[in-house]
Amino acid sequence: MFLHKHPYQPFIQKDTKKLIVGTLPPPRFSTGELLEKDVDFCYGSYYNSLWLFIDKIHSLNLRYDNSYEAIEERKQFLIKHQIGVCDIVESAERKKIDASDLGMKNIKLRDVIGYLMQYPKIETILFTGGNSKNGPEYFFRRHLKDYKLKLELVNNQVPRIHQFSLSVRLSTVETSLRTIKTVSLTSGSGAANISISRLPLYKQLKAKNPSFNTFDFRVMQYREFF
Repeated sequence: MFLHKHPYQPFIQKDTKKLIVGTLPPPRFSTGELLEKDVDFCYGSYYNSLWLFIDKIHSLNLRYDNSYEAIEERKQFLIKHQIGVCDIVESAERKKIDASDLGMKNIKLRDVIGYLMQYPKIETILFTGGNSKNGPEYFFRRHLKDYKLKLELVNNQVPRIHQFSLSVRLSTVETSLRTIKTVSLTSGSGAANISISRLPLYKQLKAKNPSFNTFDFRVMQYREFF
């Protein structure tokens, strides 16, 4: 049994407004066996594509290698745009050493709500996947139950948007409700391409422009939030 521990601590600043929440990077990031184009940082897998989408949206011309410079480029982007990263899975066990969310067992979650309380300027959570089993939104819903909280639907169109309220103590006798929005972005993994191809909007855009593909669709979707 392989114990898959998250290799990175949450990356959050005092002024962070948006928080990216996924599950775990591929096991090679925990064992240090990176591929040539991997970056040793959050979402550093070249095949995850999140940074490729961001790169395209902002024309960043990012490096894709194991260098210190590649890490710093990504950190500076996140800081500048007040975006943080706090994946929800701290560790999991796997029989098969791969990146499948469904393959995770005996899962230990991070206290994401605790981080939200610690960083009060966070107003939006960006899930890198939907509510499928062992996905980030799936785990977050389970995590909310520990705090007797739940998501309320705002928009049922892809990407689905929900919200929930946190009670913030202002004094010993006064509290305030803080509303946090969640956005379930289409996963950057190749497995999500099939679900994208079935979406009516994708079919419509593809019919108008045959060269339009699933990468373009994600860039279009992510642009609003990044």
